Amino acid sequence: MKQSSETNPRKIDVTDDDASASDVATAPASNDGEDDGTNLQADLERFRDLALRTQADFENFKKRTTREKEDAIKYSNSSLLERLIAIVDNFELGLSAAKSESAESPILAGMGMVLKQITDFLAENGLQPIAAEGQRFDPNLHEAIAHEASTTVPEEHVIRPMRRGYKLKDRLLRPSTVVVPSGPAKYTSSA
Repeated sequence: MKQSSETNPRKIDVTDDDASASDVATAPASNDGEDDGTNLQADLERFRDLALRTQADFENFKKRTTREKEDAIKYSNSSLLERLIAIVDNFELGLSAAKSESAESPILAGMGMVLKQITDFLAENGLQPIAAEGQRFDPNLHEAIAHEASTTVPEEHVIRPMRRGYKLKDRLLRPSTVVVPSGPAKYTSSA
């Protein structure tokens, strides 16, 4: 018994996920090999491009996460160091007040050595004080809190720091609070 071509329909393999079952059933048999080859070549190029882009995105993701991890490790102590510099500020204030009372005290000398140990420890951990006095005012490093008349310090320079600023490695941890000149003193005469 022979089956006719009407009862044995030709099967077409469809690899496109977007094709519906009705498209598969009604798809005509194509005898044009060039169109299929062109379509396959276009699909191949599209998938190669997609694979390259995905690979590049993944490489960028790996680099970004590595950089973020290194930064997290590098700056992990920033909150601790920020709290410690406030203690160092108070320690320096107490030390300068003690010097004004008696400059020859052995306790004062011991306090000076302790301060040096603390500042050395902070420097070993990447904390660097920001030079301010006499430097050109930099809004990225300095915070001006007052203006003062001055004939000796040029404009846009720092007269004196009020509170020392610090950088942790290459990031600003705390800006220096400074006094800047407002120009020479202006005298008014009353007649």
